[in-house]
Amino acid sequence: MSFPFEIFVGLRYLRARRRNGFISFISLMSVLGIALGVAALIVVLSVMNGFQQEIRGRMLSVVSHVEVGSYDGRVAGWPMLAANLTRQPHVLATAPYVNAQGLLSSGGAVRGAMVRGIVPQQEDKVIDLGQQMQRGKLTDLQSGKFGILLGYELARALGVEVGDKVTLITPQGNVTPAGMMPRLKQFTVTGVFKIGMFEYDSSLAMIHLRDAQVLFRMGQDVSGVRLKLDDPLQAPQVKAALNGQLAANLVASDWTDMNSNYFRAVQIEKRMMFIILTLIVAVAAFNLVSTLVMVVTDKQADIAILRTLGASPASIMQIFMIQGSVAGVLGTLSGVAGGLLLAFNLDVILPAIERVLGMRLLSSEVYLIDYLPSEVQLSDVVTIAVISLVLSLLATLYPSWRAARTRPAEALRYE
Repeated sequence: MSFPFEIFVGLRYLRARRRNGFISFISLMSVLGIALGVAALIVVLSVMNGFQQEIRGRMLSVVSHVEVGSYDGRVAGWPMLAANLTRQPHVLATAPYVNAQGLLSSGGAVRGAMVRGIVPQQEDKVIDLGQQMQRGKLTDLQSGKFGILLGYELARALGVEVGDKVTLITPQGNVTPAGMMPRLKQFTVTGVFKIGMFEYDSSLAMIHLRDAQVLFRMGQDVSGVRLKLDDPLQAPQVKAALNGQLAANLVASDWTDMNSNYFRAVQIEKRMMFIILTLIVAVAAFNLVSTLVMVVTDKQADIAILRTLGASPASIMQIFMIQGSVAGVLGTLSGVAGGLLLAFNLDVILPAIERVLGMRLLSSEVYLIDYLPSEVQLSDVVTIAVISLVLSLLATLYPSWRAARTRPAEALRYE
């Protein structure tokens, strides 16, 4: 197969055994630098994508897609409101809830908790809490029995198991001759759930809706109605549509509003990591400049001979651009392959590292989850590869232009 001589010479220079071994070493380091930078970018972005998806999934197992509440924290006539909401586009199910804060006490342990009153049969249609139960069942909550479901970390902090008693202390007090006294009610632990997020597992407790209405003096009112949609990503649009239809004292909010600071921080962090790691790729790519400059200096006589044989300056420039571009392509492809291999096997690699070190690298108390999720997105991989190739091509321009300016007479004067 015949190639244009520029390609032939460029590939020949790439694989030829050079007289200066240092040039070969620098060239190899440039290729390895590009490969490591590309692999690091793919792995980091895949982990951040996986982390965001995993946290979002876990949040949606306890946080509804849309909530409709009121400015004063009380919604009257919620059955009619729930029926109207069910008829809205994209809404699959609704469930009433009561939200309040309290203190849980057992023995000498006391912990603050977010107490949520629910109707188990309806709540299970809105969130996937039933699948997160470690002990007991969601349906074990029954009106008038004063049972309570605790998060895994909350139950561990209180030192209780299913069947044990805990005391719930509410902010609403009773007026007595001795003054204002807090309200106390004893509950029986009927189940323990584990979401996998320390924030919820350590602070969330659930009781039956009717028990919550009695305990927090809500009467027949509720704090709001929770909605499940056919597509969680449609939540902002559904919220906007509902806010245009609801009564003046009601307001809708979606899961992105409730966690907006977190998701905004993740997006900013992802962009900054992309920029920082891209600079690493850029440094490695521009190492090709020094490599090609040394090659051009080493090949002055060859360039001069090619010029005397009729090669144009453009052909000389193409020879060294091909040489540098091939090195960039090799580094990029190696980095993509290595990055994908690592990203798809992080669930095996991280536990192996933890076993070797004998320590836990990820704690759910700090990082929300205790393992590294990974989601490889084709758009990220393509973007990284294109940027690496473009940077590698740009790095070849100056050395190639310098080679094209070589004057044959001066280059051969001392040969």
